[in-house]
Amino acid sequence: MTGMTVDQPVPDFERTTDTHETWRLADQRGRWVVLYFFPKASTPGCTVESEAFRDLDPRFNALNAQVVGISRDGPKALANFRAKHDFPFPLLSDKDETVCGQFDVIRDKVMFGKPARGIERSTFLIDPEGVLREAWRKVSVEGHAEAVLETLSRQHRG
Repeated sequence: MTGMTVDQPVPDFERTTDTHETWRLADQRGRWVVLYFFPKASTPGCTVESEAFRDLDPRFNALNAQVVGISRDGPKALANFRAKHDFPFPLLSDKDETVCGQFDVIRDKVMFGKPARGIERSTFLIDPEGVLREAWRKVSVEGHAEAVLETLSRQHRG
């Protein structure tokens, strides 16, 4: 588990989406990618975070950015989550934690008083050439999607 370094190319990866299609990072060349890792579909914090990205999706699209959520949930759980909340962007399944490992987002946590391994809420902004431009780790849900949008806007102006 190496993690990603800002200003370095992100190695290509592919994952199955909530609709059982294959999503490839390389297929996104030419547009920005907002890749956000969330711990578990249909939980309160993940719902609030995903709804914030949903509500700002038209603004991300206007800046030539594709929002993509990713978790360790299977495609069926992700499909239910997406349908219930009408997310306009794909949700990726990383059940084997390959991409989680690539971005070094798996952490030991304490949940309900017991040790557990899980995804540390994190977001990565990848430019149209596939280079990592920004990384947010240990994300707090409140205001996060807006902060990502503001950073993307600055990248466009800069």
